[in-house]
Amino acid sequence: MKARYNRISTPNQKLERQLAKQCKGEHLYNDVVSGSIAFSEREQGSKLIEAIKDGKVNYISVSSIDRLGRSTLDILSTIEFFNKNKVTLKVDNLGIESMTNGKVNQVFNLIISVMSNVATMERETLLERQKEGIAIAKANGTYKGRVKGSKETDKQVLAKYKEVVKHLNRGQSIRNTATLSKVSPSTVQKVKKVLLNLV
Repeated sequence: MKARYNRISTPNQKLERQLAKQCKGEHLYNDVVSGSIAFSEREQGSKLIEAIKDGKVNYISVSSIDRLGRSTLDILSTIEFFNKNKVTLKVDNLGIESMTNGKVNQVFNLIISVMSNVATMERETLLERQKEGIAIAKANGTYKGRVKGSKETDKQVLAKYKEVVKHLNRGQSIRNTATLSKVSPSTVQKVKKVLLNLV
């Protein structure tokens, strides 16, 4: 069976662009999760892995390699899993497949490794710029972060993280809530602890 894996980071993003190249007969696996979450830890990613282990899927299409993840190591380990299970991966925007005639395509591996490393470097650069921006804001006295040593009240926490409260009340997991609310899992745990104390 052929499958197509799609991923968007947040619910307000659109899947249409990724679905544009969908082929007839492809079984869809659509995740709404950050690319920083390991492929095997995603809801649809793990289902796809199980389908591969059960011998139900032997061909997977993705619109671009970053749909599999942001971490070079995670992307390469996912592709290695596909290769070991004789599953061909096609990356639409490259027009290339991971296997040819049942053998690993070394050109594909080289291209993917380079692209994955570039994606990782871009993310690290973005985080570094963010840190630099915070440092400059602190130096100028315009940084709005919480004063070190101060403590927020339960009411302030719930008011500050309304999105987190909303998703937790809907039964979302800590990891999914963090992704949907664009906060860290530790923040979600903090909010959850406050909610439990109010029960």
